[in-house]
Formats: sequence, structure tokens, C-alpha cells
Amino acid sequence: MMHTQTDPSTTPTAEPSVTGASLRGLAAPVRQPRLVPLLMDAVKFEPGRHLGEWQQLNRDATVPHCIENLESSGALDNLRRLVESSDLPFRGLWFADSDLHKTLEAVGWESVRGLSPGVAHFVDEAVTLLASVQEDDGYLDSWVQGSPAQARWDDLRFSHEMYCAGHLMQAAVALSRGCGDRRLLVIARKLADLLVAEFGEGARDVYDSHPEVETALVELYRETGHTPYLELAQRQVELRGRGLFSGESFGAQYFQDHAPVREATEAIGHAVRQLYLAAGVTDVYLETGDESLLEAMKELWDSAFTTKTYITGAHGSRHRDEAYGDPYELPPDRAYAETCAAIAAFQWNWRMLLATGEGQYAEEMERALYNNIAAATSCSGKQFFYSNPLQLRTGHDGTTEDAPSERLDWYSCACCPPNLARLIASLQGYVATSNSQGVQLHLLAAGTVRANAPDGSTVTITVETEYPWDGICRLDVSAAASSWELAIRVPAWCDEPSITVNGSPFGVPVGPDGYLRVQCAAGEATVIGLDLPMPVRAVSAHPRVDAVRGCIALARGPLVYCIEQVDQPEGDLLEDIRIDQASLPQPVPGTSPGVVTQLVGEGRVLATRPSSLYGDPRQEDVAATHETTITAIPYFRWANRGSNAMRVWIPTI
Repeated sequence: MMHTQTDPSTTPTAEPSVTGASLRGLAAPVRQPRLVPLLMDAVKFEPGRHLGEWQQLNRDATVPHCIENLESSGALDNLRRLVESSDLPFRGLWFADSDLHKTLEAVGWESVRGLSPGVAHFVDEAVTLLASVQEDDGYLDSWVQGSPAQARWDDLRFSHEMYCAGHLMQAAVALSRGCGDRRLLVIARKLADLLVAEFGEGARDVYDSHPEVETALVELYRETGHTPYLELAQRQVELRGRGLFSGESFGAQYFQDHAPVREATEAIGHAVRQLYLAAGVTDVYLETGDESLLEAMKELWDSAFTTKTYITGAHGSRHRDEAYGDPYELPPDRAYAETCAAIAAFQWNWRMLLATGEGQYAEEMERALYNNIAAATSCSGKQFFYSNPLQLRTGHDGTTEDAPSERLDWYSCACCPPNLARLIASLQGYVATSNSQGVQLHLLAAGTVRANAPDGSTVTITVETEYPWDGICRLDVSAAASSWELAIRVPAWCDEPSITVNGSPFGVPVGPDGYLRVQCAAGEATVIGLDLPMPVRAVSAHPRVDAVRGCIALARGPLVYCIEQVDQPEGDLLEDIRIDQASLPQPVPGTSPGVVTQLVGEGRVLATRPSSLYGDPRQEDVAATHETTITAIPYFRWANRGSNAMRVWIPTI
């Protein structure tokens, strides 16, 4: 049965109003989940620490860079030409509206911390422009509206009309929650009402080939309480898999249209589509309680994360179709590993965490955040990777946009930069949750967490740590009127955590769900010491991952490391370097941009050169074999010193 609530007014405000912001958390369900997101201002990162610096870089550089490129790419002009009756051609890909919408969402979450005058002006102009372009019945899509030959909803295989609508809805929710600006919410609701009329119960049995509107409709329902939005999201989920796109050249699997969602339990096809759909299905479960959907998502998760995910948290092993491959098909050099896929996986894991409370989902959030997602942005915050390979060979041709040797300022398909901007702007919302037992801390980060204890009183948790560079954490927990529980996720990579509570050793083991549970006594402050040793680890892949058999990856804490040609002695090619598992490189202070800790140790160069590509091994030149120094940096910092070869998986001696 659907849960309903009163539909609040959506009268537009003349100016953004902080006092009118709901500040509700990310994907905060109406129906009570196992874990409840905190308000968007409940967590504040410490400036100068890792996540605090990243969020500030996003605010100072990435978001303004996205706004600038909305102008230069034509995304804003595509809308202006409709208002000005201009003959200017449409520029960019037909779903370029979504670049604007994702940037507006980033600004919406940034507005929790206030907006600069320039960014506030951008919001005013963009919202006014969108309102001017929107048709009387709510339709809004600059590609279709500016193309006389293109009819509405006529080609949902590739038009991305509902996809763009979904990103508009999410931007509207972010502005409403972040600063109380509901002007875009009015626009989004008109568009959503049109979708309900066109595709609701009794209307057309079709769906967009690119999932995204499902999760957006659920969020719009959460913000407005208007049940038809949830019902349409549920209907879109139930309809999918009818084979509407089975005759296309890409095939039904590419569109996740090969089977109904309860039967499609193998991660397959276009990775971003798959993961956005999974997030939407999980959102529908969170609001309807349909256990069959959750069970299907658990099976799908097992397929994706136990057989098809890279060590960096990346998804998608095939450049063709930006798709998942077969189980264990994870070539490092051919990894597509789209940035948007890692972001979508992060968002899906968050919803699975809310639904189940199980630490494995937070574990994968951390893996993706500190590795694949972080690698997508340069130290300047203004260059980006779209695909994220785990190996770049010497002599790589990096002139193509889909496999460059360095991050680019922008892309013709610019989905990733504004997607990064909206995630990092909202990052504090993913740190912690609460429930009737107490508060749960999922991501360790320096800063403060403010939450309500079960008795309704406010508690503050101050976290001091250099994580992810160091595993020593101190948590100062304020007193509450009654006793309550603080659950702290202990990362799975840590074998021997050391815990103290108020100075005394804490003997309670970490639970099977990955959480350490501390009972905080009524009226007493609590000091928790957490020491997570970070020895360098040699990680081996599953033996079925043929592409990296005989190799190891270096990891320390949550960070995966790589070696770059620029760090190796002159003349030692990366492809010839071998490593001894018995003598791993050790941590030392970093010397390259953004690297606090690098790894340095001994390796060997086996510069074997047979007389031909498949020459007789007996003719190899073994005289070139010699010892060398190996320097490894965190994978997420590679390619900040120019174009050069890189690899995560290193052959062993």
C-alpha cells in the first residue's frame, strides 16, 4: 500500500530563502527505512582535511568550471534560442539539458553552505530561462522543442527526454532542500505532472531507454508528498523489460530491456543505465516495501560487486557500449570504468545501505569514493576523466576523447564533470545515519556530526583524523539525556583494529555487519579511540580474472596505489617492472601533487626482448635484468604530472 502525506504548497519564492530549506537528507524515505539519513547540514567536514579540501575544491573550482562550460558548450544557448526565436543551431548532444540540470543540482547542495553572488546570479538566470522555455502543459526539452521534425516522446530509445526530466527534478529537490528556493520545483512539478498524464496508469506503456527518471520521481514524491510521482516511478519499474528496444543494434541488454527487473539479476549492458535503474528500483522498494524488489536488487548487487567490479570501485569493462562484460572480464588496460558509473554505484549502495543497514554497501561506497571517483578530477578541479583505465601503456595513443592520456577540460558528452560536482557538493549527506538505537557512522572523515539521540536530544560527534592517509581516529561524543548506541563501521581491509573507550581497551568485537557498537551512557560524554593499522597490502585478484593473473595491486588503507613512468628511474619501462611480494614498498611522505603518502621500495626490471613478438624465449636478452626502485602513488592522483604510462596491477617476480 502506498504511503501518503499532505501535499505542501509549491508557490515559488521571489528570492532563495535559507529559512525555508527543508535540509532533508539524501534519498530520505518517507516510509521508515532501517537507517535514516541526517539533515544536509548535520555533517561539516574539517577544512584542510581530505574530504573538506575536496569539497572546497569542488566549490571553488569545479562548480564554476561547469558553469563556464555550460556557456561555451552551448547548453545555455540551446535554451536561449527558443526564447529569442533564433536560427542558431542546437549545439552538443541532444541530452545537453542534463548538463545544466546536474550543475544546478550541485549548486543546490552547495547552497547549504551559502552561494557566492556570481553563482546565485547563475541560478536566477537559469531558472528564469527554463521557466520561459517550458510549454504551457509542462513540456521542457530544448532538443525536441528546437527540432521541428522531432516529435515529443517519439524516440525514447535515444531521445533521453525522461532522463533529462529526471535530472531537472533532482536539481529542483536540491535547491528546495538546500536553500528553500522552490522556483525550479514549480517547473519540475509541471513537467512531472505531464509525465503522469502521458505515462501513468491507463496511458502509454512505454519507458525511457536510459533509466534515471525512476529515482528522480521518487525524490520528487519525497519532497512534495504527491503520490502520483511515486506511482509513476513504480510503474516505470514494473514496465521495464518488455523488449521495446530489443530490435535495436545495441540489443535489449544494452538498455536493460531484456527481462523484468525481478528476473534481470545479472549486471549487464550499459553500466550507467544498469546502476541508475538499480538505484531507482531500490528507491521504489524503500517507499513501497515490496520485498521482491529488494531481493532482486540483492542478487543484482552480488553479480555486479562480486564478479564485475574493479579493485578501484569502477564498473564497465567494455568500451563498446560502455558496458559490463562477462563475469571476471576485468582487463585493466581496456577498462572503460566510466566516472558516471562509479557515481551511480555509490548512489545505489547508499540506498541499499538505508534499506538493509549492512556494512558491505558502505564498504563499496568508500572503495569507489577514494579511488575511481576521486581519480576522475585533477588536482586543479578543472580537468576530468570520463573513462578510468587501470593501465596506460607506453606509447598509448591518447588523442581520442574516449581514452585520453590526460584529463580533459570538458567532453562532447559532458555527463561526468557536473555529475562529479553534484556528488561532491552533497558528500556530507552520505557520512552518517540514525535510527531508534542511535547513530551510525559509515564514512570516517575529520569534522563534526550532529544528530538526534533516540530520546530526541542532540548529540555531537567530533572526529579528528587524517583518514584516508592515516588510520588513527579520535571521536569526542557529547552527552545525551539517556543512553544510546554509536555504531562505527570498521573497514574490511583492517584486520586488527584497536579500540579504546574513555581510555580503556574495548573488548567488544566488530559485528558481522562490519560495525563496532559503543553504548554511550546517559549524561556522560564519551571519547573513543580508533586505531586502524594501515600496512601496505599486496592484493591478488580472483583467479578467474585472467587479465591480471600473476600480478598484485598495492593498497594501503582504503587507497589503491599505482606506478607511473614519471616516478621510475630513467630507462626502466613500466612494462618491464616486477615486484617481490615478500618485500613490498613502504610508506614515505609524498613528493608529487596532492600525495600525502607514497610507497617506495625495491623491484626488478626484467627487460626481456625476444627476437620477435612471439620469439623463442631462449633468445631473450636477460643481461638487461637489474634491480630498480619502485615508487607508487595513490591511483586517484595519477596523471597530474603530464602524460605517461601507468599501471595498478604489477607482475610479480
